Amino acid sequence: MTNLRQHQRPSIWRLTPLFGSILFLLFYLIATLYYPGGSQFSKNKSGFSWTQNYWCNLLNEKAINGLPNPARPIALTAMVILCLTLSLFWYVFPLQVEFSRPRRFVIQFSGFTAMATGLFLFTSLHDIIINVATGFGLIALIGTLAGLKKLKWTRLLWMGLFIFVLIGLNNLLYYGKGLLIYLPVVQKISFLYFLVWICCITLRLNNRAALREIETKENKTATTQTL
Repeated sequence: MTNLRQHQRPSIWRLTPLFGSILFLLFYLIATLYYPGGSQFSKNKSGFSWTQNYWCNLLNEKAINGLPNPARPIALTAMVILCLTLSLFWYVFPLQVEFSRPRRFVIQFSGFTAMATGLFLFTSLHDIIINVATGFGLIALIGTLAGLKKLKWTRLLWMGLFIFVLIGLNNLLYYGKGLLIYLPVVQKISFLYFLVWICCITLRLNNRAALREIETKENKTATTQTL
């Protein structure tokens, strides 16, 4: 019984995407406390507004109100944590799903490229970076959905498909006339939803791997006893 419980304990490395997501959100929250102020709707407003500011505002060298931005180092740290977290997720996920080598490579390469590109979000090439990162991110996302379908994890698959609805809504608010005011809030909700989805997949993969370890150990024990 003791051995069984030991094998049921979660493996820390498999839960790294979960810990990384939590750590990113923590640094994100801390960064908002140091943001001097200003948004696209009110340049002179002090502090970070959850309804008016974007994540990108925290990464700028200067705040929108013109003051130096002390939140930047904290936000950059959060960005590095996020990119490493998602890169690791998209490296591990296709291995756990047992995709063929070509499919595995496409997901891993796309996920890594999207995150590596995203690290430069704070530069003057902001719009180009978003487009490139989004393109590769979509490939990794589609690969993840294919993996969930292969595993027959229907609920997580539907959760992932809903992300496309959120992407469409974000684009509608960005390009729609007079709708931009709603984008900061919807963007944050969408990103939080995505991270929760990643964390749910991570937990499910960890449970699946733990059960496999138990089954393998039991089979070895049974074989030894038979011999």
